[in-house]
Amino acid sequence: MSASTPPRPVRADAERNVTRILEAAKVVLADDPTASLERIADEAGLARATVHRRFACRKALLDALFAQLNEQYLHALDEAKVETAPPLVALHRVTELVIGIKFSHRLAVDAVSRVHNGHSFLGDEVVERAELLFSRLHAAGAITAASPSWCLRLYLAVLDVVHQLPAGAPELGEGDDAAARTHLQVSTVLGALGGGGPQ
Repeated sequence: MSASTPPRPVRADAERNVTRILEAAKVVLADDPTASLERIADEAGLARATVHRRFACRKALLDALFAQLNEQYLHALDEAKVETAPPLVALHRVTELVIGIKFSHRLAVDAVSRVHNGHSFLGDEVVERAELLFSRLHAAGAITAASPSWCLRLYLAVLDVVHQLPAGAPELGEGDDAAARTHLQVSTVLGALGGGGPQ
C-alpha cells in the first residue's frame, strides 16, 4: 500500500460485524439457549470464521451480550438516582425504565436470562445498587422485609410475571400499558415486602 492510499475502514467493518453477530445471537439464543456459534453465524449472514475471529468461543459472545444488557440496567439505575432520590420515587422510576428495557430489548433479555439461573445474569454493580435501593426502602419504613437480596429476588420474579402478561390482561386495568405494568409491579412488590403500595 502506498503512502497516499488511505487505510481501509477495518475498524468500522469489524464494529458492524460485531453488531450483526450480537443481534443474531439475541434472536437465536432467545429461541434456543444452547445454539452454537455456527448457527449464530448463519443467522448473521457471516462466515463462521468471521464470528470466531470476533468471539473465540460461545462464552465470549454470551459475555458480550451480558455486558450490553447490564449497561442498560446501569443507565436505568443512574437515571432513577437510586442512591439519592426518595426511595419510593426511585423504585417507581427504575421500574418504569426496566420495563422499557425488557420490551425494547426483549430478545437480549430473553437470550441472557435463559442461559443463566436466578438473577446471576445481573452484574455485580447492578445487584449492589439494586440492593441498596431496597435497603433504603427498608430504612425509610416503606417495606418491612430487611434482606436486600431477598427483596431483589422477589422483585425480579414478579417482574418476569408482569412482563409476560398479555396486553389487555385484567391485572393491568385500563390506560397506558407501560404505566399499568409499572404500577402493578411496584404495588405488588411493595405489598409482598410489607409495604403499603405506591403513593
